[in-house]
Amino acid sequence: MKFEWKKQEKQLYLPKNEPTVVLVPKQKFFTISGTGNPNSIDFAERIGILYSLAYAVKMMPKQGYTPDGYFDYTVYPLEGLWDLTEKGRQSSEFSKDELVYTIMIRQPDFVTEEIATMASDIVKKKKPHPLLSNVKFETIEDGLAVQILHNGSYDDEPLSFQKMKDFINENNLTIKTLRHREIYISDACKTELSKLKTVLRYNVIKSE
Repeated sequence: MKFEWKKQEKQLYLPKNEPTVVLVPKQKFFTISGTGNPNSIDFAERIGILYSLAYAVKMMPKQGYTPDGYFDYTVYPLEGLWDLTEKGRQSSEFSKDELVYTIMIRQPDFVTEEIATMASDIVKKKKPHPLLSNVKFETIEDGLAVQILHNGSYDDEPLSFQKMKDFINENNLTIKTLRHREIYISDACKTELSKLKTVLRYNVIKSE
């Protein structure tokens, strides 16, 4: 049976439209970092590299190699960790040019450092790109978090973030870092703005 994250891991990827507390386990990712406006060509190229690696892993059995523990699965969605430069933090006006980000695609647990390197070698041969050397394979553990499913335009996210902040304050929690995670459930190229679905997540700790 094919593993589908939308069904088997619904609590992480399809939360409610109201803030909820979730415990996020260790997860493996291909990641790449950058700065600046996400509407740029550079950002789109970084996304392309991540998807090339993700599909290189998924298609390995069709290339004649089946990793130990491999199972059929749906490729995970794009995610991003977002922050601002110091200049951006100090400014009274928000500027996308001051964004600092790490974008990533989660990998199934069977993916090891060796498998990740194999995927990178496959992409280097098929679709070489200078930014490929900037990709890391790493394990990240969000742990205790508050998340919400945001419906609609990315520009309207502040409304959902405010809901989360209110919930956090009311539930004796504290935001661990101003950096937040976004998980893009919808394909922005194929979905109307009003129908976009994005998981927003803050890492939190219990207040003393």
